[in-house]
Amino acid sequence: MSLHVMQMQETNKESRLELAPNTFSNINRQFWTLQIAGWLGYAIVVFIAIVRPQLDEPGFNFSGQIINLLVETLSGFVLSYIQWLLIRRVVHLPLNITLALSFIFAAILGLVYNIIKLSCYKVIVYNQPWNEAWNMLEFGGWLLFSLTTMFVWTAIFFVMLYNTRLQKEHEMLLRAQTAAKDAQLQMLRYQLNPHFMFNTMNAISTLIYKHDNDKANEMLDMLCEFFRYTLDKNDKSNTSLKKEIELLDLYLSIEKVRFGERLNIKMDICSSVLNAQVPSMLLQPLVENAIKFAIEPNKLPGTIIIMAKHEHDRLVLKIIDDGEGIKPKSKAGFGIGLTNTKARLDAMFNSNYEINISQGENKGTEVYISIPFEK
Repeated sequence: MSLHVMQMQETNKESRLELAPNTFSNINRQFWTLQIAGWLGYAIVVFIAIVRPQLDEPGFNFSGQIINLLVETLSGFVLSYIQWLLIRRVVHLPLNITLALSFIFAAILGLVYNIIKLSCYKVIVYNQPWNEAWNMLEFGGWLLFSLTTMFVWTAIFFVMLYNTRLQKEHEMLLRAQTAAKDAQLQMLRYQLNPHFMFNTMNAISTLIYKHDNDKANEMLDMLCEFFRYTLDKNDKSNTSLKKEIELLDLYLSIEKVRFGERLNIKMDICSSVLNAQVPSMLLQPLVENAIKFAIEPNKLPGTIIIMAKHEHDRLVLKIIDDGEGIKPKSKAGFGIGLTNTKARLDAMFNSNYEINISQGENKGTEVYISIPFEK
């Protein structure tokens, strides 16, 4: 029973012209622009089609025709405004009732408009009493045009309301898509934090096991500062490259406690790209991979180069290490870091990105990323 009621409610909702409470206040300017432009156009068309061809006729009452045209246009303007007010009163009803009432109102107003036009024409142009010498043929010929005019305005009003509704729904859809994309980016970013935290806590545990308490304490302080920074400064799904570098510096300060002189970092960051937008924690997991495969397995010092530059409206990022290069076993070992990075780039740039992992020129591994340059 409850399912049937829900289906009935959904059907009723779909059969109504659902409008936001502030719809009419938002389209008020659009309505008046349409009213003024439409009736000015009406006056011009009537003048060109009816008044102008009679200019050369003998005894033509030009001033009377112009005054009559002004009265006809102003009365139509007022009646169409009344029709708009009536539509506003019934638009909350089911759609079929709204349409029926609106076009009934339009027919009544068309009849009133026709009487006004015909009466003014006789009084102003021919100086006759307003109700003199009427005949059904003349009245019927004018009535068709008057009804058509009101029906056209009614249709225009509904088109305007539907267009406003569609624009509102489109805006809501865009906001929903943006919110979903931001939520996806946030979820993927938060997936990295426990991954990094596990590796760091494991390193701290090793230092404690080796009784290197000073380094363990220093590393723990750095870890707290790192997470405080991510919460305070990097709470959005995207950030500037400058803040990303600051976050990366915090991460590397932790790893330098762990690896000491074995870890050397070189940064080649062009100043023109510091304001470029990138996903939060884009570089950290890639640098972490470089440390894992190029620094950790080797006892000799190693170097990681981090580059960023602007090329043809693209932001180009490179992470280069001098390790032993890509091994079959290590391809799968990039794991969550690389997979997560690809997912976040795809969510933020909708496939408009490039990421490649290749062998370095001499040895080691190079990670290449190209994304749109957005400030």
